[in-house]
Amino acid sequence: MVHSALVEAPHTGRWWHAVPGSPKIHCDLCPRACELAEGQRAFCFVRQNVGGEMVLTTYGASTGFCVDPIEKKPLDHFLPGSSVLSFGTAGCNLGCKFCQNWSISKAREVERLSDHATPEAIARAAVRSRCASVAFTYNDPVLWAEYAIDTAIACHDVGVRTVAVTAGYITAEARPAFFEHMDAANVDLKAFTEDFYRKLCLGHLEPVLDTLRWLKHESNVWFEITTLLIPGQNDSSEELARLCDWVLTNLGPDVPLHFTAFHPDFKMTELGRTPASTLTRARGLALAAGLHHVYTGNVHDTEGQSTYCARCHSLLIERDWYNLGTWNLDGNRCRTCGHTLAGVFESRPGSFGAKRQPVRIHN
Repeated sequence: MVHSALVEAPHTGRWWHAVPGSPKIHCDLCPRACELAEGQRAFCFVRQNVGGEMVLTTYGASTGFCVDPIEKKPLDHFLPGSSVLSFGTAGCNLGCKFCQNWSISKAREVERLSDHATPEAIARAAVRSRCASVAFTYNDPVLWAEYAIDTAIACHDVGVRTVAVTAGYITAEARPAFFEHMDAANVDLKAFTEDFYRKLCLGHLEPVLDTLRWLKHESNVWFEITTLLIPGQNDSSEELARLCDWVLTNLGPDVPLHFTAFHPDFKMTELGRTPASTLTRARGLALAAGLHHVYTGNVHDTEGQSTYCARCHSLLIERDWYNLGTWNLDGNRCRTCGHTLAGVFESRPGSFGAKRQPVRIHN
C-alpha cells in the first residue's frame, strides 16, 4: 500500500543505471535512453538526475482531474457508457509537432499547472464520483510510471479499474511492470512510417509496434488503437492499407482501431482539419482488410462510431457521440447470433453519457 500522506515531488525513480566511468545516469524507461549529468532533466522534462539518482519531479502533481465518458479515451469495448476519472501530469517523451494536448505535454512550469494528490486520494475520489475506472491520460503516463503504478494499486484496492492512454513509447525492460497494473489501454499509433515518427514525433515507430505485439501476446490488458489522420501526412490509402495489414497479421481482427480527425494545433497550424470523408475511407479500407471493429472519432458519425457483430453484422452498441442508444448484447454476446464480442463488458451498459465534470481532490 502506498503511504497515505501527501507525496511531494521529487520522488525516487525506477528504470535507470549509473553510466560506468561517468557521473551521468542512463534512463532505461523509454527508447530515448537519455543520459543525464547532475541536475539535468531528460527530454520528457520530468525525470532528473539529482545527486546521482533518478528522480521523478512530478510525483503527486496533476494538471487537473475530470470525470469523462470512457468512450472519450477512446475505449469502445471497455465498460461502455461508464465514467472514468481522468488526469495527467506534465511533460512528454515524444515531440509531436501536431500535439493536441501541448499545453500539458510541453509544460515546463509544473508547479503553476499542478494540483497535488496522493494515489489513495485519487482512488477515493473515483469511488466518490462513482467512476468505474481511472485513466492516466492527457500526457503519456509512461514518463510518470511510478505515480501511475502507485495510483493503480490504490485504485485496485478499492475496486476501481485503471486505463493507460499512451503512445506506447516504452522499453522492454519497463513494459511489464507498468502494464501489470493496467486493466485497459489505448495506444496511439501515430502513423505507419519511420519517416513520420522521426520527423514529426522525434521518435521511432518500431518501439510502438513492439509494445502492441507485447500487449497482445504477453499481457491480459484490454487495448485499443488510435491513429490521428493528418491530411497529406499519414492518410494515404497505401499507408493505411499497410497499417491495417500489420494489425491483422500481428494483433488479429478483434483489436478495435480508431481513426480520428486532426485539427490544426501546436506547430502544425498551417494544415486544415481532417475531412470526415477521409475517416470514412480509412474505416472502409480497414474493414475490407478484415478488421472487425473500426471507428471514426472527432466527427459526428453514428454509423462509424457504433459497434456491429463480426458474424451477423447486427448493430450491437449504437453511439451518438458519447451517448449510447441500442444495446443488443447479453453480457458480451450478440443477442441475434450469439457471437462473442471481444472486450470487457458489464451485464448492462453505463449511462454516463456525454457529461464532463471537473473534480477537486482532497488529500
